[in-house]
Amino acid sequence: MKPRAFTLSALPAITALATLLGLAHLPAQAIGRLADVTIVDRDTGATLPVHYARGEYWVAGRPGARYAISVRNRLGERVLAVPSVDGVNVLSGETAAWDQRGYVFSPHERYQITGWRKSDSQVAAFEFSHIANSYAARTGRPAHVGVIGVALFREQPPVPLPAPAITPEPYSQRRDSGQSLGRLREEPASPASPAAAAPAAPAPSAESESSARSLSADSVAKAAPMPSAKLGTAHGQRETSVVLHTSFTRLQEQPNETISIRYDSRENLVAAGVIREPIARPYVPQVPRAFPQSDNLSYVPDPR
Repeated sequence: MKPRAFTLSALPAITALATLLGLAHLPAQAIGRLADVTIVDRDTGATLPVHYARGEYWVAGRPGARYAISVRNRLGERVLAVPSVDGVNVLSGETAAWDQRGYVFSPHERYQITGWRKSDSQVAAFEFSHIANSYAARTGRPAHVGVIGVALFREQPPVPLPAPAITPEPYSQRRDSGQSLGRLREEPASPASPAAAAPAAPAPSAESESSARSLSADSVAKAAPMPSAKLGTAHGQRETSVVLHTSFTRLQEQPNETISIRYDSRENLVAAGVIREPIARPYVPQVPRAFPQSDNLSYVPDPR
């Protein structure tokens, strides 16, 4: 993260200096301006280092490991975070869009989003897995597997109430009472419903089939072969995760900030050049010398 104390005019010089010192390739821990977003390996408790390459942020996941999207609000006001994994909204299961449901964070609040929201009290854990077992692929939407997104919205300041004689204008049902509602706006599934019993995969629509075909033959042909299968996010085991409902009116229709973090296995990221492994120097055995204590004799050096 760049120190916030620096002025904008100083940033190019600082960036150039970081490049000269080799610091530009050091992984970061969190990204974001309105909020710090990190990816946490829940099995080890470690925050995954964020690597920057080719204009994108990347993390290396471990197949089979549970993970969480950790968000810390950096502002002294509430923000709405609309999270997506593999192009899918994690609260509703819809193909992700900005105007959908999300989590509301109080000033400076930190919260870990640990899974696909199933009800007000349960999630199905995020788990790095083979792409074929990812929730997006199992629901017919494999085109965007391998990316985690968080769209951040600032809150509209409260509007003074009108005088009693004035009738307020009707508001948009979608924007004010549905999609922008709170820490969560998700109706709990009935215990007897198939959705509550198992993660049933809906039949792919024409739109989802078209999205799946968007991985063109050209892009596949140009991609370098990877040493292991691409990672996706599975629909893991059910866990307790309780949330409350609240209202939230967005300051604007588009996000104030959008954070995108791509992920894959470490082996694939090394092969793609995203992660640079240290160069292993070959072992050079010491050459025996006849007079080892005398070989380094020298005369008095010149003064500076």
